[in-house]
Amino acid sequence: MQEYIQGQAAEPFVILRHDVDRKPGMALEMAQMEKEMGIRATYYFRMMPEVFDPEMIKMIRDMGHEIGYHYEVLDKAKGDKEKAIDLFEKELKIFREIVVVKTVCMHGNPLAKWSNRDLWEKYDFRDFELIGEPYLSIDYNKVLYLSDTGRIWNRNFSVKDVVNSNFNEIINSTDDIIKLIKIQKYKNICILVHPNRWTDDALNWLIELIWQNIKNVPKCGLLLYRTGKT
Repeated sequence: MQEYIQGQAAEPFVILRHDVDRKPGMALEMAQMEKEMGIRATYYFRMMPEVFDPEMIKMIRDMGHEIGYHYEVLDKAKGDKEKAIDLFEKELKIFREIVVVKTVCMHGNPLAKWSNRDLWEKYDFRDFELIGEPYLSIDYNKVLYLSDTGRIWNRNFSVKDVVNSNFNEIINSTDDIIKLIKIQKYKNICILVHPNRWTDDALNWLIELIWQNIKNVPKCGLLLYRTGKT
């Protein structure tokens, strides 16, 4: 993310973004595999006890990956933007005591009434020596956005993880993404991958499959209620 925002990304490129929502150990494994393959990505960590692991964060940083802050302060402040911005400043400071943070990314809780990116309707993240936020700093009419939110690539179950884009590419499987990249159908792509969804352990894979399908049912209901469509 940082290199893209600073104009250092030569086309064609893929911005690889990881939101570490839970199970940071799986993020560490993914970061190690990427290092072995010569891939550098951006990892956004939530400020939650079960996720915020300073030593693990520094290990991923030392592999050459970018570390960012996955903020959810508007949810924590129950929609109070003044309380939320104070909390944002405090949590960002804690992150910066460990690593350099130049970009941040909102966390989207589908059950919360608020969208954390709305914090920037009143404030400016640049006032905190930050250069970008993926939902606000990328033109998704020029960069194809792919996300595994809902454990499905076509974003049918995305409540908060939505962007404005004229692209309507239908992605049914990871193989479709591999083909897109091989034929370079799109010069510029941003891919969001949640490390906790990806495992070669059969039991964990099955648990994730069942749990995500269970969660997708109420998410579909929320989408129908809020937008009148699924």
